[in-house]
Amino acid sequence: MIIILMSLACVGIIFIQLYWIKWFVNLNEKNFDDKVYMALNEVKNQINENAEEQLGSSSLFSENLKLGDKNKSFLHKKFDPVLSKSDNYNRNRIIYEISSISKMLNVQDLLLELQPAVVSVLLDNAFKDQGIELEYEYGVFNNESKDYFILNENYAVDFGATEQATDLGMQRNLDKSEYKIQLFSTEYSSRGFLALYFINKRGFVWSSVLPWLVGSILFTSLILFCFSYVVFVIFRQKKVSEMKTDFINNMTHEFKTPIATISLASDSINNPIITKNPEKVMRFTNIIKQENQRMLAQVEKVLQMATIEKKDFELKISDVDLNSVIEQAVDHANLKLQGRGTVKVESKLEDQTIEADHTHLTSIVHNLLDNAIKYTPEKSEIFVKAEIVRDNVRISVRDNGIGISPESKKYIFDKFFRVHTGNLHDVKGFGLGLSYVKAMVDAHRGIIKVDSELGKGSTFTVILPLKYKSN
Repeated sequence: MIIILMSLACVGIIFIQLYWIKWFVNLNEKNFDDKVYMALNEVKNQINENAEEQLGSSSLFSENLKLGDKNKSFLHKKFDPVLSKSDNYNRNRIIYEISSISKMLNVQDLLLELQPAVVSVLLDNAFKDQGIELEYEYGVFNNESKDYFILNENYAVDFGATEQATDLGMQRNLDKSEYKIQLFSTEYSSRGFLALYFINKRGFVWSSVLPWLVGSILFTSLILFCFSYVVFVIFRQKKVSEMKTDFINNMTHEFKTPIATISLASDSINNPIITKNPEKVMRFTNIIKQENQRMLAQVEKVLQMATIEKKDFELKISDVDLNSVIEQAVDHANLKLQGRGTVKVESKLEDQTIEADHTHLTSIVHNLLDNAIKYTPEKSEIFVKAEIVRDNVRISVRDNGIGISPESKKYIFDKFFRVHTGNLHDVKGFGLGLSYVKAMVDAHRGIIKVDSELGKGSTFTVILPLKYKSN
């Protein structure tokens, strides 16, 4: 439940942050668009003002669409004498008629008189006033010719039926652009429009939100890391708790039998009939001694692992006859099997010695064989193989036992871990054997590997250097 609640909380926080970041980006984009249109309107007004200055300051010709010089002179000659002699009412009526006539005349198109350099300066100044410092492309479109006649700071060039590739790409960007404003327009028509395209608009809009985004990702990642670590610790502690519980249960089972045997032997010795028979007394005392030694051996294993875990031990390196170690371990294993299986040596080394701690090397081989016997059913077949590989010796112990699942394979070298065999306690031990083997192999600067499959047995392989290296 804790994991589910924490997961939901993390997911909720992430979605809320994403929502606010998206909202912030949209707000920045809207503000950016407003600034761009304000700048374009300023440019439009400047273009109109420049056009009015070129054609004259007369209020008669202050419409967005201006008269050409020829038509302008014609109207002046025709109507100026009348205007000078008319009263205000007639004067206004005549001005209205002249304005209507001007819209129907074939006037000179002021759009074509625009100069690219002038448009560029006006755009740069307008964007600077709005605080926009971003690379852009622009074009002026002529509605009459249906194409762009100005692209950036140059007039568009048409080479026959084809245009330059860069111009075509720029035109495609301008056609898709949302930033367009009509030029020299009237209520009846428009001469053309100015289109604008920002090359890195998205990057500019996101730049203001980038610090918040980075901070959000950083702190969210930190929360997720801490959450993952907490979950990892919870599962690890749960596993350790289960392993300790198994260890206590195993220890109880391991000690229960010797304690019961010692108790029974002690009661038997106290029996008056037994005390009169020295042979039986000796037999029961030997049983007590053997069971006591058995318990001491189990306690010694636990204490030995504690010493190994603290690395409070020192190897006694000497030349060890590996063949002798393997033969003794195999003979001991065959005795333990008591005819329900065999341990065979597949290959034998010829007078091979290895620099190692004799006691611990012997224990390594014994523990691997004991582990194979524990988890091997009736008619077990165990094979031991030793061979030289370059400057190392490789010892393999293969069995046809129950095998190890992929999940258990990750933990078989952990202290107190034992492969589950169901509710039956038919496999004795504390789960310290393989942990001890791993620690000793590491101390000898070696490697241990396991290959196993459920129902098909396991193979443990130990690789040790022939020459021990202290560093």
